[in-house]
Amino acid sequence: MVKISIIGTVGIPAKYGGFETLVEYLTKNLSDDFQITVYCSSRAYKEKKTKYNGAYLKYIRLNANGVQSIFYDIISIFQSLRTSNTLLILGVSGCIILPLIKLFSKKKIIVNIDGLEWKRAKWGKFTKWFLKLSENIAVRNSDVIITDNKVLKDYVKDEYNVDSHLIAYGADHVTKEIFDKTFLAKYSFVKNNYAFKVCRIEPENNIHIILEAFSSTPSINIVLIGNWDNSEYGKKLKSKYLEFKNIFLLDPIYDQQVLNQIRSNCFIYIHGHSAGGTNPSLVEAMYLELPIFAFAAMYNKETTQNKAKYFHTSIDLINLLNSLVEGELKIIGKNMKMIAKKEYTWSIISKKYSQLF
Repeated sequence: MVKISIIGTVGIPAKYGGFETLVEYLTKNLSDDFQITVYCSSRAYKEKKTKYNGAYLKYIRLNANGVQSIFYDIISIFQSLRTSNTLLILGVSGCIILPLIKLFSKKKIIVNIDGLEWKRAKWGKFTKWFLKLSENIAVRNSDVIITDNKVLKDYVKDEYNVDSHLIAYGADHVTKEIFDKTFLAKYSFVKNNYAFKVCRIEPENNIHIILEAFSSTPSINIVLIGNWDNSEYGKKLKSKYLEFKNIFLLDPIYDQQVLNQIRSNCFIYIHGHSAGGTNPSLVEAMYLELPIFAFAAMYNKETTQNKAKYFHTSIDLINLLNSLVEGELKIIGKNMKMIAKKEYTWSIISKKYSQLF
């Protein structure tokens, strides 16, 4: 049996992000065919299971994110060499060690490079340099490279002359939920139509453009959930727009059921991401059959197959909001669902990974 180590995530059970959800469903769908070990951050789990979804769990006493992620991944890689035939590395921060690994090991190395992390505005010059270097080393020292969006696939081919395997994310784990009475009492804004967005409050997610547009469109409500107090960018936006009666700025909600109730009942899903590749929250919104207004980045157009509505500026978004047609919104939602069912289900994604393994 092929023995696989999955490296680079916080761990499972998944409760953090897109990569963790990916690992949740890979282990659920593939543990009968492969012996899988998942490396987890012991700092993220009070209860340290030894096995989950048929996969073995090993814990590293470091954080999986931030500067510690480099060492977290490197330690996971070295430990994996003793037990596994194949290493699936999610993200590039620990890949700086791969040239050394290739000198003495013939283990199969598969790397999902995620998005172009080095391009994000939040990083300083040194961090950007390091992330670009790590990407370069990952691409040139792996047996297989995975990209999650055709735009990224084309980038890897153009930049490194390397062919990558295109594998996105599944979304069929999300379901539409009906509001319960307790929810309705707590969140009064849901009694009227509202647009919705949930994300990290970062410039790359174009929150400033979205809020400027909705502040100029007082007849349409927006609910925006994120970590407002984690940056000066978020704090300034919160201070500027908190008093607008049609704008509801909520702190992070970790109860997935509550979050799903708000998301699945919005009448427009706003997607402002401009960095990365195929965004998990976008494909989830597509599977929920939500009409999507997305920032006009090539990644987003590729994910939605040019069948959503797109904006570059707040003026673009204002114009879209002022020309809403209910019938057109329904058509967009149905197109999003159709694409998601064809491209973004966990059975499809798991099968593609299985073929690589």
